[in-house]
Amino acid sequence: MRKKKIIVAITGASGSIYAKLLLDSLLKLSDQIDKVGVVMSDNAKEVWRFELQNQDYDSYPFTFYTKMDFNAPFASGSARFDTMIIIPCSMGTLGRIAHGISNDLISRAADVVLKERRKLIAVVRDTPFSLIHINNMKTVTEAGGIICPASPSFYSLPKSIEEVAQTVVSRVIDLAGLEQDSYRWNES
Repeated sequence: MRKKKIIVAITGASGSIYAKLLLDSLLKLSDQIDKVGVVMSDNAKEVWRFELQNQDYDSYPFTFYTKMDFNAPFASGSARFDTMIIIPCSMGTLGRIAHGISNDLISRAADVVLKERRKLIAVVRDTPFSLIHINNMKTVTEAGGIICPASPSFYSLPKSIEEVAQTVVSRVIDLAGLEQDSYRWNES
């Protein structure tokens, strides 16, 4: 199996815990991964500091890119990154992607992933959805993206906020095609 090259984009939507747990999980799955490139919006850093009460995003051993760094390898399809995960994905970011507006590295990378027919997973976090949100989700889905709402499951009987949030992250990891040990319904 060829190791994966993954882009993780973190936007300013509420739900920094999902991004943190994904980065933690990718560390544990490093034997399946060649590279992880991370790009965070300015709002993502602010929301992370507020929600998680730390700046631990600085401590991950992945390559971080600024939001306007169009020299990042995944700003071009020639870099062959397999998967892009936007977690959490703000509705503003989703709208720009749906309409082909590549005004920062996150939206440009998503545009590249879609045009190259690779895997784009948008973990949308807003609620309720307006008709504009729903239409943008439809457009991104029709373009080949996967909309994965940050809707946790409870049949694994999670006992903490982290365990609840991990149910979403585990789905994302499955969607990305990575092998992991996680709760499976009615499996021993």
